[in-house]
Amino acid sequence: MLSQLMMLFGFFSLVLVLVYWINRAVVLFDQLIADGQSAGVFVEFTALTLPAVIRLALPLAAFAAAVYVTNRMTNDSELVVMQATGFSLFRLARPVVYFGLIVALLMSLLMHVLVPMSSAQLALRQSEIARNVTARLLTPGTFIEPVSGVTFYIRDITTNGELQDIFLSDTRGGVDHVTYTASRAFLVRQDDQTQLVMIDGLVQTLRLEDQRLFTTKFADFSYNIGALLTPMTRTGRRAAHVPTWELLCPTPALEEETGTRAARLMADGHDRISQSILGMVAALIGFATLMVGSYSRFGVWRQIVAAIGLIVVVKALETAGLNAARSDTRFWFMTYLPGIGGLVIVWFLLFWASRPYLFKRRRAVVVPS
Repeated sequence: MLSQLMMLFGFFSLVLVLVYWINRAVVLFDQLIADGQSAGVFVEFTALTLPAVIRLALPLAAFAAAVYVTNRMTNDSELVVMQATGFSLFRLARPVVYFGLIVALLMSLLMHVLVPMSSAQLALRQSEIARNVTARLLTPGTFIEPVSGVTFYIRDITTNGELQDIFLSDTRGGVDHVTYTASRAFLVRQDDQTQLVMIDGLVQTLRLEDQRLFTTKFADFSYNIGALLTPMTRTGRRAAHVPTWELLCPTPALEEETGTRAARLMADGHDRISQSILGMVAALIGFATLMVGSYSRFGVWRQIVAAIGLIVVVKALETAGLNAARSDTRFWFMTYLPGIGGLVIVWFLLFWASRPYLFKRRRAVVVPS
């Protein structure tokens, strides 16, 4: 049973990861290609998002594998035969527990190591690219809108870095719309600012109030595009990039660095541990729910729907517990509410399945007089 669970778990994980990853890759492709990035940067970014995608897919894959294997073994009467030989439901659940522990170990590796490292590296690369004005602007033959209201175009770039035939339109002003054209230009770095120095050009200013157009020729003109394109970057790490052991014991320095309260930092650290347990809980709920109820020729669709409903209940407990833990450091234990609640649900389902007569209404026996 354990080998079947692992095989189906690998299959469902692959399918779910591909679905999540493709959706994420499409968004990244639009963003990066629009900024003029290369295919290598796109591949790097999609690879850095992979650990976070796997983290989302593993619990769902564990649940789907447990439901599928349990349903198939029930239909083939394998579990019935094992119960007839004296195996209790708690004994039959042992392979699922082992399977859940393997999933929990994989989730722990992701939550405590791979996801924080990849998130930190992704944020670093995004910051580097955001500061790279050349990559965002120097795309010959393409109209680019780096920010809303600004349109930039260059016809070509020479080997010595000279920009040819420049068009720059700035319509952000509520009073005037300004258009700059020049035969050539250069990008110059000065005092941590990027200046676009245009040569032999024309400035056209359209006054919106009376629709009058004013033109001014210039021999050279400097336009500050550094302030226009460089976003505000925060210093220090984010909470998602901090190792778990630092989150569990937050210091005032860490609070100041991340800009996050101690209660939230501590709650996020314990939540990483709780998330690792949820993979095992999901698999056990899928197994235990399908063991409840008697045989039906219509299948086990009702048990499957009930299992999905129980997963929703566990996720609701997760949200409630995490919100409570983030409100006060004394409530850090509330982050383990979904794991504990899920295990209690599993125990109750197995107990009920092994004693189905407990919740059945007994018929009154009429003794003839």
